[in-house]
Amino acid sequence: MKKVIKTISPKNNFWVISVGGSRIIPEKVDYKFVRDFHKLIQKHPSQKFVAVTGGGSTARKYISGLRKLHKKARTQSKIGIAVTRLNASFLMRVFGAPANETLPKSMKKVKTLLQKNHIVFCGALRFNPKQTSDGTSADIAAYLKCPFINLTNVQGLYTSNPKTSKDAKFIKKMTWKAFNQKAQKIKYRAGQHFVLDQDAAKTIMNKKIPTYIVGSLSDVDKILSNKSFKGSLISG
Repeated sequence: MKKVIKTISPKNNFWVISVGGSRIIPEKVDYKFVRDFHKLIQKHPSQKFVAVTGGGSTARKYISGLRKLHKKARTQSKIGIAVTRLNASFLMRVFGAPANETLPKSMKKVKTLLQKNHIVFCGALRFNPKQTSDGTSADIAAYLKCPFINLTNVQGLYTSNPKTSKDAKFIKKMTWKAFNQKAQKIKYRAGQHFVLDQDAAKTIMNKKIPTYIVGSLSDVDKILSNKSFKGSLISG
């Protein structure tokens, strides 16, 4: 069976994209990914984007250090937030004029910047217990009433981690309710590595946000072009 599904057309021209930190800087900056992401956004001038950057492995390394030094979970989360903002600042400078010059720290500021920029980059907006950058992305998508694309390092949803389990099976489509139930079974931990956090799962369910999980920029392009793509869709 083909892992291909159709896009749900947005009601406006806004998109929120969560860009995993490990896509930007797995060990060192992935220049090819950054260039290709830049080209992708340029290819869709009629759309407007908010790109929320994660902390990825860089944040997890710092968080692991703080955890071993017995620092509190709040302290661990704050260093993660700092790394997400560093990644956002880096991409702001790569994109230049079409992007924002200042880093927003509120949803109101994100919306204001979106009025005059093609793309707005941000990391975590503020400290929020048990939330990752995916939760921030879901909150912004709810605020802007637009779809949410999670660009991660796996092709989509699986029954278990495909990187560690040979028995992992691909999930083409899942309801908001079913996904939320799956996410809530996982205990939150600062720097956690799950396809979407518990807060994001609850938000997309309550606000009925069409959410795409994909692993390649080519599939993001297909979603934006309203074409069939390889990945997972979380919806009604």
